[in-house]
Amino acid sequence: MGGMEADFMDASGRHMDDAERLFDAGRWANADHLYGVAVECGLKRLMVAFGMQTDAKGSPQNKSDRHHANGLWARFESYREGYGQGAKYALPTPISFDDWDISQRYAHQENFAEERVVRHQEGARAVRTLLKEAQLDGLI
Repeated sequence: MGGMEADFMDASGRHMDDAERLFDAGRWANADHLYGVAVECGLKRLMVAFGMQTDAKGSPQNKSDRHHANGLWARFESYREGYGQGAKYALPTPISFDDWDISQRYAHQENFAEERVVRHQEGARAVRTLLKEAQLDGLI
């Protein structure tokens, strides 16, 4: 990252804010991409609170934790289940990012319908709610 340390909380918030602005403007493709990035960053921030080890730059030490939104839910669950008060931080099911992939940033924007993006928006908002709860609880 060129000397910059990871700040998953800040990154999640700014990507979510931009995703919401793009969603409101009907820019489905970029909103969809940023919802996924916001989820990835948010889940990683919670995983750190639940015990995920990071390197000096704040990146996950374990390669199994270096996933994007669609591949991170199971890892999040394993950390959450290992945390004493983890039951409070359960994610909604079904997982809303199974059809999302980081490589879709290269796809043509006509492939992104509002209905698809709304599912990802709901998942991103659920992660944001968990982050706010964790802040209120003093966890992060």
